[in-house]
Amino acid sequence: QVQLVESGGGAVQAGGSLRLSCAASGMIFRIDTMDWYRQAPGKQRELVASATWRGATNYADSVKGRFTITRDNNKNTATLEMNSLMAEDTAVYYCHLGQVRFSIEPVGKDYWGEGTLVTVSS
Repeated sequence: QVQLVESGGGAVQAGGSLRLSCAASGMIFRIDTMDWYRQAPGKQRELVASATWRGATNYADSVKGRFTITRDNNKNTATLEMNSLMAEDTAVYYCHLGQVRFSIEPVGKDYWGEGTLVTVSS
């Protein structure tokens, strides 16, 4: 089974920065995508940033130019660098592992972190 640990959430003033980290452990062959989602109170969960195994990245329009996702395939970690934070960024952020594979066979399972709270105030 896969263990997933998130860290880095907290409170910050508008314009500040935070760095979220996600670390996966286990007998993992490959993680197809490592993603960060967020969910604000009363709203649906949304994809914030995604990174594929080969390094392609994708961002929600609302965070482009402010957030950066990186991953280390050797360590099975992903980070989300958040800059120029705004009140609208306040949410619980979740690390998501898309198609965690345990062999060369192209099958796998998805995993979710428990979430870490980010609160942005002015």
